[in-house]
Amino acid sequence: MRLHERLFAAWAPRLLSVLRIVTALLFMSHGTAKLLHVPALPQFAALVPGSLSWIAGALELIGGALLAAGLFSRATAFVLSGEMAFAYFLSHARRGLLPISNGGELAALYCFVFLYLWVAGPGPWSLDARWRR
Repeated sequence: MRLHERLFAAWAPRLLSVLRIVTALLFMSHGTAKLLHVPALPQFAALVPGSLSWIAGALELIGGALLAAGLFSRATAFVLSGEMAFAYFLSHARRGLLPISNGGELAALYCFVFLYLWVAGPGPWSLDARWRR
């Protein structure tokens, strides 16, 4: 095996963990904006508890934290993938066919990254991996 192939093989699982952590932290920021008003965004200033946006914020905040820690990663990624598919079809698809024209690129990307994490798992840098040892 060539040196670069060994390097790729050694780092692929680690970068899976990095992908999970970075994606989760970015995703969690949507929940903090909606529920904790950090950062304070005008569109989330008056969310009604129990509304779809509030529930989405709870999933984003709690699910993002679980995924960042790598705890219950597969189940969390599955739920979050479904949330993003639901968000895409509820909020974006009615505005046009293509994500670039309906503003749904982020929802679609999150959906498929979470779907990948559901199948691939959390990687070695996770609480799930620590507990498996």
